[in-house]
Amino acid sequence: MSGEDDDATNAAADGGTDHPADSPIAEHARPAGGDAPETGLAGPTPEERPHPSGRRDEHGVRKEPDDGGEATRRATVSALVEDEPGVLARAAGLFRRRQFNIESLTVGPTTVEGHSRITLVVEETEAGIDQAKKQLAKLTPVIAVGELSDDAVAAELVLLKVRGHEPDKVHAITSMYDGETLDAGPRTITVQITGDENLIDDAIDAFDQFGIIEIARTGQTALERGDSPTTPGEEPGHSAGSTDDDEFTNYDD
Repeated sequence: MSGEDDDATNAAADGGTDHPADSPIAEHARPAGGDAPETGLAGPTPEERPHPSGRRDEHGVRKEPDDGGEATRRATVSALVEDEPGVLARAAGLFRRRQFNIESLTVGPTTVEGHSRITLVVEETEAGIDQAKKQLAKLTPVIAVGELSDDAVAAELVLLKVRGHEPDKVHAITSMYDGETLDAGPRTITVQITGDENLIDDAIDAFDQFGIIEIARTGQTALERGDSPTTPGEEPGHSAGSTDDDEFTNYDD
């Protein structure tokens, strides 16, 4: 028994390991000063170790904290898609899973039969915007994806139902914003305002004085100015009232 006790004593003197003193394992276990730690392996204490920060997403993956170091910007993305049932739901589901910061998402027909246009407005970093475009392009019914320029033509629409106790003032505000009265009764008035985001925001503030009962607002839709295609490779179709002139068959002519 005395031999086993001596071995245990020597092991404790070597830092709590029975490996030879010149062993790499024993060297790793021993702190730089040569003294063995009281318990556990050498290294910083729990209080000295770095702690991860940031929230976790719905899958339990930790997200990088927002340190404010990388600026975000607003981008308008246009995508041509095959006109299939559920395409907007698939696009919305994609961005929800990826947790992109979506300002608005709209879909509507184009001049080409069987094609629709998705207009997406995102507020993201440059990397986030690029990722949003790449992920959208991966969807099966998507034909092409492109980002619109800053001077693109953009508009949205809002319907406002307000209290009708001051009809003259309501109609005056409606005219000021080039709007249209859709319904007028003894108790409520419903108006329509169309314009860019800032104009819509201002109009809502102006009508608030009457008491807004209900509101319905579309997302933003947009087209490039001039003869530049809104989506790369897009070619306009011929509407029923178009001319037979081939001048506008495609943007490259």
